[in-house]
Amino acid sequence: MNQLDALKQFTTVVADTGDFLQLAQFRPQDATTNPSLILKAVQKSEYAPLLQETVAQWRGRDLTEVVDRLLVRFGCEILATIPGRVSTEVDARLSFDTSATIARAERLIELYQAQGVHIDRVLIKIAATWEGIKAAEKLEQRGIHTNLTLLFSFAQAVACGQAKVQLISPFVGRIYDWYKKQAGASWDEAAMAGANDPGVQSVRAIYHHYKHFGIATEVMGASFRNVGQITALAGCDLLTIAPDLLAQLAATDAPIVRALDADAARAMDLPAVQYDEAGFRYALNQDAMATEKLAEGIRAFAADAAKLDQLLLAA
Repeated sequence: MNQLDALKQFTTVVADTGDFLQLAQFRPQDATTNPSLILKAVQKSEYAPLLQETVAQWRGRDLTEVVDRLLVRFGCEILATIPGRVSTEVDARLSFDTSATIARAERLIELYQAQGVHIDRVLIKIAATWEGIKAAEKLEQRGIHTNLTLLFSFAQAVACGQAKVQLISPFVGRIYDWYKKQAGASWDEAAMAGANDPGVQSVRAIYHHYKHFGIATEVMGASFRNVGQITALAGCDLLTIAPDLLAQLAATDAPIVRALDADAARAMDLPAVQYDEAGFRYALNQDAMATEKLAEGIRAFAADAAKLDQLLLAA
């Protein structure tokens, strides 16, 4: 059994890509996209017709609507390949606007439903700002399920659990990147690998908290830099993995053991934690890594969303 198949015994494997032509070989349950992945996909020659068709069909409509229709077109193609759910992201430029996030999420769901896609097969990705979490809370109450992304801190995870969101995507690789950069020449790659990786430790702490306190929100580790980070989180509810790392897992048969266990988490002695808005903002402010990576992530996704706008205008 290769590592990918072995991992699927413990964890739901999700493909992190907009390139739906790659999906079948890995047989993931779900798939996730984001503005950067869709931007990367639409610039490939094999997806040029899809871009041109969408623009031609909806030319003259508001640009944001054309973008959403393109995102949904990709989502529908992905759903034709996988048995589970696809995550489609709200424009990162709305990350601090609760009402606009809700409106954009509702339109995405309406567009999916117009294509015959059941609401339970779509997760709306929203940045885990306070405003984003509040939007997700309202959407969940309306039956629209959400995936809170750009999640770097325990405080963000706690607030998402309180809001009863469907799923969170704590970022492993970007946390690792920050600590490695901070350490500079003193970084010891071997010593900080596996269970000692700061990104892995962040996801483990969140997983233990959720399982210990019976929080139903699903934990999906995301943003991996190497296979070791993935195998160190075997047993997590879900892991979303880029195609190159899925290929690496499929190419080796090294053993994998369960690293996270819900029963073990329930037996731990952990303090109860809750946040109101002021407490959340202060806790996030006190975490330099999370503050910096959240801001950086929103800027990067917003920039890619703007580039996608330009591609559509030029098509």
